[in-house]
Amino acid sequence: MSHDLFGTPVIAAPMAGGTSTPAFVEAVHRAGGLGFLAAGYKSVAAMQAEIRTVRESGARFGMNVFVPDPAQLRPSAALLAELEDYRLQLLADARRYGVELPPLRVDDDDEWQGKIDALLAEPVELVSFAFGLPGADVARALQRVGSAVLATVTSTAEAVRAAEQGVDALVVQHTSAGAHSAAFLPASGAQPGGTTAELLAEVRSAVDLPLVAAGGIMDAAGLDAVLRAGAAAAQLGTAFLRTDESGARQLHKDALADPHFTQTRLTRAFTGRQARALENEFVRDHPEAPEAYPAIHHLTAPLRAAAAAAGDPERLNLWAGSAWRQAQAGPVAAVVHGLLAGR
Repeated sequence: MSHDLFGTPVIAAPMAGGTSTPAFVEAVHRAGGLGFLAAGYKSVAAMQAEIRTVRESGARFGMNVFVPDPAQLRPSAALLAELEDYRLQLLADARRYGVELPPLRVDDDDEWQGKIDALLAEPVELVSFAFGLPGADVARALQRVGSAVLATVTSTAEAVRAAEQGVDALVVQHTSAGAHSAAFLPASGAQPGGTTAELLAEVRSAVDLPLVAAGGIMDAAGLDAVLRAGAAAAQLGTAFLRTDESGARQLHKDALADPHFTQTRLTRAFTGRQARALENEFVRDHPEAPEAYPAIHHLTAPLRAAAAAAGDPERLNLWAGSAWRQAQAGPVAAVVHGLLAGR
C-alpha cells in the first residue's frame, strides 16, 4: 500500500456526535484536505445517508467506526454496582435541569455488524477504526471490496497488534488529542511522555506501515514536525472545531475561545471512556467515574442535552485537545490553506 494513500498531508478527524457532517467533510475536500465521516452513535441508515450525500458531492472521504468492547457489553457485578452508584451521584445534576435519568444500558454495540455489512455492500475508499481492532477477518473482507483499512493506536504495543491484523495504515494518537482516547490495551491509557512526533517515531521503528499523526497538531509548524518524524499525514480535530462548517454546538465553539476555561483534562465523567475536554464543573464534580463505555454515555445523554439547551457550558462535554487555544473561527478552507501554506 503506497504511502501516498491519502493524497494530502491534512486529514480532518472523524468527530462523532454531529461535528463531522457531510458539509464539513465536503468543505475539507474542496480546500485540499481529506475528511472522515463518523459512524459512532448513528444508526446504519443514518451512516448510509451521510455516505450517499458526500458521495454525490464528488468529495473523497473516509468512514470511521467504533469497535465495541466485549467486556463492556458483559459487565461484571462489581461494575454494575459502580454504575448504579454513579447514577445516584448524577441525580443532583438531573434535578438541576428537571430531567429523568435513563435506566442503565449495557447492551449497545453501536450496530457494529450492521455497519460492517453496509460498508461491505457499498464500499468506501477508506475505513478507520477506533476503540479497538476490527479483527483480521473484517479487515480482509473490507480490503477485498476495495477499502483501505486504518486502525487507531496509542502505543507501540497497539501498533504491533494492529499490524498483525493486516491493516493498511495506522492513526497514531497521542494523549494530547481532544475527545476520546482510542486506547484498547490496558497499559496504553497511561500518560505517555514526549510529543506526538516522538510517539510517531517510536511506532515507526516498530511497524512498516503508513502512519497518520494525531494529537496537538494545530498549524503548519506542527504538521511539519510530524511529517519530519515520518508521518504520511496528520489528523486534526480541535483545529477544525470552531470553523463555520463544523457541526459542533455553538456553545462548544464559544467555550473554546472563552478565557474562563484554563486547562483540559482527561475524564471519564461524560461517557465512561477517557476523553480530553475543557475542565468545567462537571469534570471537577465527577473525577472518579467508572470505566464503562458506552453505558455512561447513555446515562449522561439527557444531562448533556439539557445543559446544551440551557446554554450551560459547565455541564457539557467540551472536547478539546491540549492546544485548543489555537483553534480559529472562520471557514474550513482558511485552516486547511494555513496548514498547506508553502507546500
